[in-house]
Amino acid sequence: MIRALIVDDSSLVRRLLTEILEQADDIEVVGTAHDPYDAREKIKQLNPDVLTLDIEMPRMDGITFLRNLMRLRPMPVVMVSTLTAEGAQETIEALSLGAIDFVCKPRMDIAHGLESYAEEIVAKVRAAARAKVGRSDQRAGKPRPQHPVAKIGSSKVIAIGASTGGTVAIQQVLEEMPQTAPPILITQHMPPGFSAAFAQRLDGICEASVCEAKDGQRILPGHVYIAPGGEKHLELTRDGSRYSCRLRAGELVKRHRPSVEVLFDSMASVAGRHGIGVLLTGMGTDGAEALGRMRAAGAHTIAQDEASSVVWGMPGAAVKAGAAERVLPIGSIAGAIIQAASAASTSSGER
Repeated sequence: MIRALIVDDSSLVRRLLTEILEQADDIEVVGTAHDPYDAREKIKQLNPDVLTLDIEMPRMDGITFLRNLMRLRPMPVVMVSTLTAEGAQETIEALSLGAIDFVCKPRMDIAHGLESYAEEIVAKVRAAARAKVGRSDQRAGKPRPQHPVAKIGSSKVIAIGASTGGTVAIQQVLEEMPQTAPPILITQHMPPGFSAAFAQRLDGICEASVCEAKDGQRILPGHVYIAPGGEKHLELTRDGSRYSCRLRAGELVKRHRPSVEVLFDSMASVAGRHGIGVLLTGMGTDGAEALGRMRAAGAHTIAQDEASSVVWGMPGAAVKAGAAERVLPIGSIAGAIIQAASAASTSSGER
């Protein structure tokens, strides 16, 4: 049984989340807290497995509490964020501090809004209970690995897919990529508005230029293109020698839009052997089958290993299906991408 503690200053939200979570046979809400100080005492008394944590609270905000929690008593946390630009930036910061995932609550009609996300909330609390959590001070300050300089193949294109735990994993990979890296397309499961904040954050800390992808945007080396959250699928297209982004409206694929499956399938058909596919931590199976089609088309394919994944759902499904030619810890993936993209690794036949 998963023991959950709900931390929110709204009595309505506390009641709604309690009702939603207790509909699941394997989740018990052991308590609620109206602010971080109350939560601190309830954590000591009740020893919960998972915390749901509001961002905007009196006396101490959720970000400050999360930072202290992850330093002193790390545990799985699912953030409860508002669907606003400010809420998106705070949520991205919370994920970087160690929160496992987040759910959104609307500013209006909260009761209906949260109930419509009931299945997602339950799934994310379950995933958080299984997730790996480390101290925030253990994650910070690690020196970047120095990868050998290699001649990068100009025709290569990289596609990365991720979900739960992916924002931190993607950052770890991109921080190690040189400015001369091939273009990178990314699908990370996010709601509308959050991908722009994610791209802005990455752009400030990575050598490559990072932006939210636009329809028809030309794809260039040294640039990273992130699929707009919750709106359209991101695909790779080609006109002669030029690659471009295509944003396409459509049904949910593998229960997601944007879907990693859609991105990887476009990579298989458009880039073929010039593609590099990377599937990182995430809940579910999105991207696993299409990574196999990328590999069949001649692309290099990489999956994150179980030990370094927050949730080994998507990469695990790819590994079990034989879609990944290499299974690596997150700290080795950037180097493997650079190796696969270099002219030397292509000519040496290391596949």
